Amino acid sequence: MRYLKKLLRIVFGRTGWVVIFLLIQIGFLMGCFLFLTEYIPYVYVVSTVVTVIVIIYILNKKEETSYKLAWIVPILAFPIFGTLFYIYMELQVEVRLIARRLRQLLDETDVYLKQDPDVMESLKKESGRIGSLAHYMDQYGGYPIYQNTSAKYFPCGEVMIEELKNQLRQAERFIFMEYFIIERGVMWDGILEILEQKVKEGVEVRVMYDGMCWLSKLPYHYPEELQKKGIQCKMFSPVRPMLSTYQNNRDHRKITVIDGKTAFTGGINLADEYINAVNRFGYWKDTALMVKGDAVKSFTIMFLQMWNITERTREDYEKYIVKEPQTVEGAAGYIMPYGDSPLDDENVGENVYLDILYQAKRYVHITTPYLILDNDMITALTYAAKRGIETVIIMPHIPDKKYAYLLARSYYEQLLEAGVQIYEFTPGFVHAKSYVSDDEKAVVGTINMDYRSLYLHFECAAYMYRNPAVMDVEEDFQETLKKCQKITLEDCRSFPFCKKLAGGALKLFAPLM
Repeated sequence: MRYLKKLLRIVFGRTGWVVIFLLIQIGFLMGCFLFLTEYIPYVYVVSTVVTVIVIIYILNKKEETSYKLAWIVPILAFPIFGTLFYIYMELQVEVRLIARRLRQLLDETDVYLKQDPDVMESLKKESGRIGSLAHYMDQYGGYPIYQNTSAKYFPCGEVMIEELKNQLRQAERFIFMEYFIIERGVMWDGILEILEQKVKEGVEVRVMYDGMCWLSKLPYHYPEELQKKGIQCKMFSPVRPMLSTYQNNRDHRKITVIDGKTAFTGGINLADEYINAVNRFGYWKDTALMVKGDAVKSFTIMFLQMWNITERTREDYEKYIVKEPQTVEGAAGYIMPYGDSPLDDENVGENVYLDILYQAKRYVHITTPYLILDNDMITALTYAAKRGIETVIIMPHIPDKKYAYLLARSYYEQLLEAGVQIYEFTPGFVHAKSYVSDDEKAVVGTINMDYRSLYLHFECAAYMYRNPAVMDVEEDFQETLKKCQKITLEDCRSFPFCKKLAGGALKLFAPLM
């Protein structure tokens, strides 16, 4: 009965209407295809020429090989329909307009993200390898590395939420919040109560969430509801019932910035499952990071860039930048916040992960909810294991998406044969996204090990080097490992054949999912 009610809500709810309109558009394209079949001889010649041109175009694009293959196969299998569909998706003007606007914003904010040469010189003296990564991120990612910053690691949402509320109550000037998911409930209602109070105290509050939320989480006009309370609010890219590549680029980031002095990031959204106030897939294991000090500037600019993508007025960035020197208790090592955009040619999220794998000397410990890998990541993981690096991945035992779990399982055997160790968290679902290596470097953020995070979403994270929080990440990994079961080659070989077949088939379309 519960599943029937859920199905009825989907069919007759907002999601159902969006799906219906999408199917109508797909039907229209198929109708065009069927109409053209009446002129087979002429269509065959034209479609062959156009298909060849499209495939040559795809092969020469600056995209990952698997992503290209995911388009080429359906185009070859269904030359007319596949080609028409690809051309339709490629000609989306909105993506180009947003990309151009984002470049303008990057130019406007470049002055606030200049690398401090003294910090870079100090880093290179400590480690030339990390200095090279910081150089790459500065030149091609657009984000500097900082000293004079502290970090506090949270091993679960229940602990993080209390500190987040505490910091929000201390806000004096402004609060920026950007999240993939916001949903009414214990977590968000408690935060909203604080935000309403801060507005009354004269604090500027801005809230932004991804437009996917209106399908099932929030009413479409929820921003207006918050604006009546004095909170500036907007949806990023509201989902519309039309086929669009732009709608495939979601804002998956989780950022809170308070007064330009404190910032939060990590995997935790503002919904009750993230603090285990509700039980969806067993215990929900997630992580977060709070930073204080100079590095908060990058999170401040990151938020303002995304907020202004749809704005035409120039932002007063100076108003939100902390100019006076900060005394930060517990500051140590180096911290580099960074964002990753699907609208440029730099896959900085993946490149940071690859750098950790290739530079590791003893171990790399990874926690991720999804494992949908491209060739570069497979090569890096297997090579690390083959050269004697302890390469361990923690995955969920209870998945939130069955298809994602089947896809992940399709990579297990290859990784295990190379010496990669894979564990599954038996109490429930792992949503954390973290890398930790050699007791000296770690990443905590929003970036999953799948195509959506690495290529299609707006993401963010914080890279730490020789900061005490690095060891907190490693200690949490070891504690989590105690609650996991190890996956063996025998487990892979005894996995049901039909599930293996499904995972293998899904792999073909993984880059587009």
